[in-house]
Amino acid sequence: MSGTMTPGYDSVLSTTAVISTVFQFLSGACSFWLRYGVLTNEQSVIMVNIIGSTLFLIYTLVYYVFTVNKRAYVKQFALVLAILIGVIVYTNSLQDEPQKMVHITGIVCCIVTVCFFAAPFTSLLHVIRVKNSESLPLPLIATSFFVSLQWLIYGILISDSFIQIPNFLGCLLSLLQLGLFVLYPPRSYSYSGQGYKLIEQAVPF
Repeated sequence: MSGTMTPGYDSVLSTTAVISTVFQFLSGACSFWLRYGVLTNEQSVIMVNIIGSTLFLIYTLVYYVFTVNKRAYVKQFALVLAILIGVIVYTNSLQDEPQKMVHITGIVCCIVTVCFFAAPFTSLLHVIRVKNSESLPLPLIATSFFVSLQWLIYGILISDSFIQIPNFLGCLLSLLQLGLFVLYPPRSYSYSGQGYKLIEQAVPF
């Protein structure tokens, strides 16, 4: 792989990768969407996010077992858990205003989902710098695009803007990432995103 990343670049990239990855998997957008599904009584949203939350919980347990920086991981987990509990407690305080409860939960879901889709962008600077997209996971990005498209259509069918907005943005973000495969074709035949040189992750806090 051509080029040597500077220490400063390593630090920024690794820190943002840790934060985005932990936030996307620990909060799992599923946790918030499950709450939203319950509030709106959308059975499809509830079912898929029960499964997603279970898988994310398994992921966090496996990640904890194998991670080296367990103390940092626990701090990050506690932070995200506190945010999740805070949202639930606050929305529960709005029992007399059900529409506002749904509105606030929907906004949080939108923000978390956009962060989820944007997480791979932590490696975009590297892709542009080396002009090689083999570090991006093509199957995952392509799948994200089609899943976002399906949920976007579903959101349109049920007239739910909180489902439409993040999945529309998800489609755009996925298309941008897919565009990098056209601009900077992989130099090898591996599309699994394994061509990226692993860097030592800095502990963000």
